[in-house]
Amino acid sequence: MKKYKIGYTQGTYDLFHMGHLNLLRNAKSLCDRLIVGVNKDNLVFEYKNKVPVINELERCEIIKELRCVDDVILCETLDKTVAWNRLHFDAVFIGDDWKGNARWKQTEIDLAKVGADVVYLKHTDGISSSMIKDKMNEK
Repeated sequence: MKKYKIGYTQGTYDLFHMGHLNLLRNAKSLCDRLIVGVNKDNLVFEYKNKVPVINELERCEIIKELRCVDDVILCETLDKTVAWNRLHFDAVFIGDDWKGNARWKQTEIDLAKVGADVVYLKHTDGISSSMIKDKMNEK
């Protein structure tokens, strides 16, 4: 697979788990510098209609401590062209469970105009923050 100079990925990273770590490790293996965007609490509420369990500043601190992460930013939008205008990354990494999604098809088109790739990485099956919350609520 192609190696990039600057890679970018973005997420909520609430209740950090192995799926998050796998995505970040795999992304870092494909770029020299990995920048990770952490979605602000109000953004998460906007598109998920729920408040993260762990607040945005604490989620940033968790991500900053990972060896595979070079920089962390807080994000106010899901629009990757806004992130590209700020960071000028060569590729954005996302789980392959999003492949074919209308928003990501448009992101591919938009980023191709500035020479950036969308790279789909294998999604870790059997784990998500929602699954963790559901298990906690079973008790």
